[in-house]
Amino acid sequence: MNRKQISLVLAGCCVGALVGFGLFGLAPLRVHADRDADRDATLPLIANAALKIERGKQTFRFDTFGSEAFWGGRLRLHEAVATLSPAAALNLGLKVDVDALPQPLIQQLRMGRVNLNDSAVTLELLRLNAVVGLTGFFDENGQQLQSVGIQCALCHSTVDNSFAPGIGRRLDGWANRDLRVGDIIASAPDLTPFVDLLKVVHPSITAEDVRMVLRAWGPGKFDAELILDGKFFNPATVNLPPQGVTATLIPPAFGLGGVTLHTWTGWGSIPHWNAFVANLEMQGKGRFWDPRLNNANQFPIAAAFGLGNLPIIDPEEDRITGKLSDLQFYQLAIPSPQPPRGSFDREAAERGAEVFVGRAKCNNCHVKPLWTDAGWNAHTPEEICIESFQADRSPDRVYRTAPLGALFTHTQGGFYHDGRFPTLMDVVNHYDACLSLGLTEAEKTDLIEYLKSLKTQ
Repeated sequence: MNRKQISLVLAGCCVGALVGFGLFGLAPLRVHADRDADRDATLPLIANAALKIERGKQTFRFDTFGSEAFWGGRLRLHEAVATLSPAAALNLGLKVDVDALPQPLIQQLRMGRVNLNDSAVTLELLRLNAVVGLTGFFDENGQQLQSVGIQCALCHSTVDNSFAPGIGRRLDGWANRDLRVGDIIASAPDLTPFVDLLKVVHPSITAEDVRMVLRAWGPGKFDAELILDGKFFNPATVNLPPQGVTATLIPPAFGLGGVTLHTWTGWGSIPHWNAFVANLEMQGKGRFWDPRLNNANQFPIAAAFGLGNLPIIDPEEDRITGKLSDLQFYQLAIPSPQPPRGSFDREAAERGAEVFVGRAKCNNCHVKPLWTDAGWNAHTPEEICIESFQADRSPDRVYRTAPLGALFTHTQGGFYHDGRFPTLMDVVNHYDACLSLGLTEAEKTDLIEYLKSLKTQ
């Protein structure tokens, strides 16, 4: 081979190498570049999501929205709280965040050297911001309790009881089914604001009447519509576990992704209900608009007091509206708890899955994996074979298809909006009769095991 032939061969090898490098070397580089571009485009989204979650968590756990002006300033609830011992507070369902306690106090608690019957200890817990969902406002010396405000976490958080019953790490999004909201409000020295509202429907009502209504709610229940329509007795449930009480069970605030309506009787989505509760129930400072409340026949109190159109205030004084986005984002991000190991029979649950989508027809409304309707998740009272009392207290007069995931977290208090069914078997029997399913006892038992196994996304 002469020099010219050798040169041609070498040139061909170089071209082949370059082509091969282009095919097999540059392609990976291009892939890496694409991945880097995707990563660079994703990083701002991750950073924004993390920021919104953190801000939403702070709002959910610690923001009173200015509600202390009502609970302390008008009802003087802080005067009752100041006399409340930790033992009494725990009996009312209030929870203590152990992570907010300094180590010396934790050690004293472990050794039994803290007097849980001393109201001074309650005040110290408030100073530490350790009472879940309740904030104390003290004088400049930090001595005298001058007001209290409430947060979302009061009703929609509990603790894991890792230190003691009622004391542990926060479980955000869990319904506090121990909380006696009515009893706490009833302890306020001045219930005039509630008396004035309810006089629209009950002209001769007194503060003691209001206290009786509030105390009838029981643990884990709250009546959001009381200040809208003034109803406090359901004749249809006088012989059921609610025994005529109009308050409904506090629902969980996790597992709400993809769920259209977020309350027992519809009303609206997460941001609507957050605005509704923060403004009307918590009595925070913000702007609220829902013209459906102008219906004087359905909502006589709300219409009389203009609760569907709260006055526009200076944006600088609005402590609610600007936080709704982050609050919603955090609630959607709360991980749903999974059924504990050993809490259900796996083999029976597998059989129950077939019953769920087959003979029981559960999947027609509780669609896997949302466990509620995909879309407008609401049904008429007739469709679910119950009376319309609670549905009639909402604008659309419907009942929401409740998501079924993580049922183990809210079995206390019963099932359905008002806890009328003490057990899952009672629920299954109700639908068996309502829909004429003809389920066997074995099918019912397997179905219940499957319901206990359901996870939320």
